[in-house]
Amino acid sequence: MEQQVPFYQVDAFASAPFKGNQACVMPLAGGFLPDAVLQAIAAENNVAETAYLVADGEGAWQLRWFTPAVEVPLCGHATLAAAHVLFDELGYAGEAITFRTRQSGDLIVRRGEIGYVMDFPAPEVFPVEASEEIAVALGAMPVAAWGGPFFAAQFESDEAVRALKPDLRALAKLGVSGHGGSWDRGNFGCFALGGEDVDVTSRFFAPGSGIDEDPATGSWHCMLTAIATGLLGQDTISCFQAYPGRGAALSCALRGKRVDLIGEAVTVIRGEFTLPA
Repeated sequence: MEQQVPFYQVDAFASAPFKGNQACVMPLAGGFLPDAVLQAIAAENNVAETAYLVADGEGAWQLRWFTPAVEVPLCGHATLAAAHVLFDELGYAGEAITFRTRQSGDLIVRRGEIGYVMDFPAPEVFPVEASEEIAVALGAMPVAAWGGPFFAAQFESDEAVRALKPDLRALAKLGVSGHGGSWDRGNFGCFALGGEDVDVTSRFFAPGSGIDEDPATGSWHCMLTAIATGLLGQDTISCFQAYPGRGAALSCALRGKRVDLIGEAVTVIRGEFTLPA
């Protein structure tokens, strides 16, 4: 007998459709399906991330994220999308939602004055040298670089960041070896201080995770917040992820070893996903 699974597609870090980053959210009533099925569904959905939810007590859900190619240990925009579905589509009336994850601990999301506030871990970051090989793959030499969950490359201006045309096949093989776990290859955040009425402008290239360029990346902004707040000498920053044709606005705040990511979300599709018998 065919199984029908509720399905929502959400534009996260966006206040209107066709902005921010797309995520599919699928609540599962009977526990997680086999990993191969979860991966196949994410490939079929073919958006940056599919989030799967399983209820785990009052106000808590287990949460996993899959790109069309791999399961990832942390995804910000799909967490935002999942919270939006629970709060605004499924009527959860509590003050906060706890998402229990396999590799990133408990993530807390609560309603904010505008949108939602996500409480995420702040990663450790450390300065590194950008090799000539990385500069060639990115298409420009960074003025500074950091390692951590991803490779972070700073450029002189937001115009320089917007103009990047990296060699994605080359980029997929590069990174900071030995520090970022499963993400230490082919995942590059590129940023500059300043921009159009924001503190930081960035882009995120993720061929190592099966995504050429991600429109809005919460996990990247955890690392970016840890770097940029130090460069700017302030705890709170406004950010714009300059994905061509979409773009995403985030407010980020460093709180010791945690980061608050603030953004909005909007549902664009509601339906059911049919699984074969």
